[in-house]
Amino acid sequence: MRSGRGLSLRSRLALLTAAAVAVAVAACAIAAWFLVRDQLIRSLDDTLRDNRADPVAVYRMWQNGQCYAEPADVPQNVPMPFDSTIQVVSADGSSCIISGAATLDVSPSDTAVAGRRAAESFHNATGSDGVTYRVLTRPLETTTNGAVTVARPLSEVTDPLRSLVVVLALVAAAGAITAAGAGVALARAGLRPVDRLTAAAEHVAATEDLSTRIPVAGDDEIARLSAAFNSMTAALASSRELQQQLIADAGHELRTPLTSLRTNIDLLVRSEQTGRPLPPDDRRRLLESVTDQLAELAALIGDLQELSRPEKPAGHGSRLEVVGLHEVTRRAVDRVRLRGRARGLAIEAELDDWFVRAEPAALERALVNLLDNAVKFSGDGEVVEVTLHGGLLRIRDHGPGIPPHELPHVFERFWRSPGARGLPGSGLGLSIVARTVRESGGDVALHPAAGGGIEAVLRLPGAPTPPPSVP
Repeated sequence: MRSGRGLSLRSRLALLTAAAVAVAVAACAIAAWFLVRDQLIRSLDDTLRDNRADPVAVYRMWQNGQCYAEPADVPQNVPMPFDSTIQVVSADGSSCIISGAATLDVSPSDTAVAGRRAAESFHNATGSDGVTYRVLTRPLETTTNGAVTVARPLSEVTDPLRSLVVVLALVAAAGAITAAGAGVALARAGLRPVDRLTAAAEHVAATEDLSTRIPVAGDDEIARLSAAFNSMTAALASSRELQQQLIADAGHELRTPLTSLRTNIDLLVRSEQTGRPLPPDDRRRLLESVTDQLAELAALIGDLQELSRPEKPAGHGSRLEVVGLHEVTRRAVDRVRLRGRARGLAIEAELDDWFVRAEPAALERALVNLLDNAVKFSGDGEVVEVTLHGGLLRIRDHGPGIPPHELPHVFERFWRSPGARGLPGSGLGLSIVARTVRESGGDVALHPAAGGGIEAVLRLPGAPTPPPSVP
């Protein structure tokens, strides 16, 4: 189960499982990171709001000159509540620091609060020490425009987030590794039936043993694939048996005319080589026998060629066309009448119009085979009756008939009734009839006729009038 890139199906399934889990864990980790970040920022904002400096005290310190331009000027004994930086902002954008280690950049939102154009402002600001702070600016509760800014380092948020990134990365890696292991185990368990199927296919390819079968359990896709494989090998085995049987039967049927031809030709050659000519009557009979055997060989080879082509589904032949069954039957009757007249046989035909889709040449050959079969088993001076009514073609002879136990075999290849083995024929005529009728979507059967003889009944789908597109 190797692909063109060198990875087995099991490995690809494991990799896909690991990748899917890794993507899912990564998505969850990213979502968790944003949720935690928002929660930490919200918590820091709440801390700034709950622990803001007293505006009155800040105002007094500002008025008393205890607000300095630089952090270095701030006395060391000034308390810094909660390690916060406290800064006063004027409406004109100027600022001074009351406590803290750095001055903060004044933003437009700060001046808006100082000018009483906003109630408060939360934002990030960069200090003179290069540290990013989270800032809350609120107005001084006095008649003078101004605002007090309380800030805490944003590291209170970013430091936990960095630790969280490490934890989430480890969790994602562990999840991916675990998923890869689980994917390997699941792929091994899930592909076990495929392994059996592969082993069976390789066994068949190596040994050509078409009797191999795979146990089928359940009704899932693997079970259906196994059942399809079993059906395929059974069909191939049947096809091989039919092929071998056809070759054996063809060889058996060819042996008789070839042996007779060789004997007759040897006699003629020996007569020429020894200079002792055969009597004219004997020579004539030998030549007639050679001619008959050649005709029989030609007919047998033609039948084998017809049966060797693949059988098409009913109604799907590439050479199907609309033809008049009555016209094809009439031509077949005219061809066979010439053979029946030598024995005083008559063929009476009563044919109604019936149009079908079929291959004209193949259909005519099938009808000739049925008529030849009727003529062959009819006695001298008898009548073969051919009728076509309502799309049902009947060909009835008055011969000795066929025993009921032999009727199921009459359409098998090379099958010949014990009583007919002395008569000319290859045993393929009725097989060709059945095949041609099936390809045209119809059916054919032989059954004993009332009063003796056999009646062949052929039914083809059609209509008494041609389609409008057919002239």
